Amino acid sequence: MSAEYATFGLAPAMRAGGVLADGGVQVHRDFLDFIVDGRPLLFRLSDLDAVSPLASDVPPAIFTAQVRALLLEADPPLPGGRYVVYGCPECEDLGCGAVTTLIERHGDDYVWRDFAWQTDEHADLDLNGYHGLGPFHFRGDEYRAALGSLLDDTAPTTDRRRVLLIGARVAVLAKLAAALRTIGIGADIAHDANDVPADELRAYGAVAFGRAIGEEERAAVRHSFARAGVDVAYVDGLAPIVPLLVAQIENALDRRPPEQRRLLDLVATDGAAAIEVTSPCRVRITTYRLDRLFRAHTHDVFDAVLEPGHHRIPLDPKAVKGESFVVARTTGSVLVRAMRR
Repeated sequence: MSAEYATFGLAPAMRAGGVLADGGVQVHRDFLDFIVDGRPLLFRLSDLDAVSPLASDVPPAIFTAQVRALLLEADPPLPGGRYVVYGCPECEDLGCGAVTTLIERHGDDYVWRDFAWQTDEHADLDLNGYHGLGPFHFRGDEYRAALGSLLDDTAPTTDRRRVLLIGARVAVLAKLAAALRTIGIGADIAHDANDVPADELRAYGAVAFGRAIGEEERAAVRHSFARAGVDVAYVDGLAPIVPLLVAQIENALDRRPPEQRRLLDLVATDGAAAIEVTSPCRVRITTYRLDRLFRAHTHDVFDAVLEPGHHRIPLDPKAVKGESFVVARTTGSVLVRAMRR
């Protein structure tokens, strides 16, 4: 085992939710990811749709127990001294599969080693081990400081998962609010933000405007939030298409720095989508368009694992004619662009 130290930290992360083109729903999850040598550990696991045990929607008592387990102040949940570091984002059941590791104390320090994919109580390192991942040797003071700070409040600090919807089409707003709530994002509908107490405005992480809302009305809403000292993301709805608007809001709620994202950039122009990814991941591209009668059309145009770097994905001309929009999605992020001509 190498005695070379790796740095250890924690950073807010999310599993992007969404209303998928096939009608399925992907639940939004906020969690804290493990940052090893300045990079999310999850990114080293290729295309894995998973969250850490340090999720924002975990009850405080369970969250505290998870932290103490990682500090080796509680018994390991699995035989052989193994701990779950990533699990299923939908149900967190071991039967769905989880990434586990052996955590040990070496003097004052901590070591994570023998990573494996596990679907029952016993890990088969030969068959399902992540060979080449770790071991990671963490300095004890740095490790305890990162995890111990979470015990002060017994819950992770994450972005606010509530959105204020302002628009003229009540039916679209109602469907959008219902879709957001289904994936785990709170949503309220209002005509404006006038006279709303500052404490209530602080509950929102984003404000989404419908296309019919004029600049004067938008400026008044921004003024209300600025006066309350609340920093929110503002979303200009591209079209009255619920899955598209959900994707825009998910993108707006993602405040992570670029080095903690898998999907870094998207440009939609000249009948193609230009994408930049930072680690191997599955990328799905969906296009939405409005025809001359303002009917929405959806096309799944790409679904494959991409290696790090820049990629140009040609799009079917039928899928992007007229007023059209492109959504690129990975397990951890989503980007949305209007097609440029």
